[in-house]
Amino acid sequence: MSENFSKDDKLSLDATLEGAVRSLTSSYPDISGTHLDIGSGTGNLIRRIRQEYDVKSCACDYTDEFMELDGVEVDVVDLNDGKLPYADQQFDLVTFTEVAEHLENYRAIIREIHRVLKPGGVVVITTPNVLNMKSRMRFLITGFWSMFGPLHVGETSIESAGGHITPIPYPYLAHALMDSGFDLPRFSTDKIQFHSLYWFVLFYLPIQLLAALSWKKERNKYRTLDRHNEPIINTINSTEMLLGRCIVVTARKPDPECCQ
Repeated sequence: MSENFSKDDKLSLDATLEGAVRSLTSSYPDISGTHLDIGSGTGNLIRRIRQEYDVKSCACDYTDEFMELDGVEVDVVDLNDGKLPYADQQFDLVTFTEVAEHLENYRAIIREIHRVLKPGGVVVITTPNVLNMKSRMRFLITGFWSMFGPLHVGETSIESAGGHITPIPYPYLAHALMDSGFDLPRFSTDKIQFHSLYWFVLFYLPIQLLAALSWKKERNKYRTLDRHNEPIINTINSTEMLLGRCIVVTARKPDPECCQ
């Protein structure tokens, strides 16, 4: 995961971090306690979280070279090992932004996030939205999602696509969260991707009509669609999904002692 961002990359990342903070504050305004930022980078998200919440933040990343905040020690972790070096039920909030797409097995880290969160704790995850219209059209034509180009084989095999090696459609991310024990996730996006607007206007109605037929077959013939996953599937062709640039997903770890 390279931190050699261009100005445009930095602006895009800032917009995604703001989307994560906005989603948290709108859904979970009363978080306090301990916070873990996975893939902390320069510490920009920690700084923003501290502006909104009274929390003590910890950080981990594959290197500690990028941290710019005073007093924040970065735990150096290889996330591809699938383990976090923290105790069970240690944190009230975990942020996991623009990291999952860099990993070989993001589901292992989601299970670890569930483990280190306290009951009632919250996670926020962001990753490129491969289901927006621009990305769908690119996949139709080239077989590659937006932000996930061809990978060179050799020394630059990871960096050749900006480190993006694992595209994660929202339904699979939601399944990973719920399969790990989280409540039904909440979905939003960081901002509208205007490059998707043309395709949205052109194909919105055909997509809705064809999807209705497809979901009927999934429900009645293949029995893959049921009341448990239907709230997730219903987001796939929503306006926000078709136009959003990055997905922002929040989820809470159930607290048996608290009525939700």
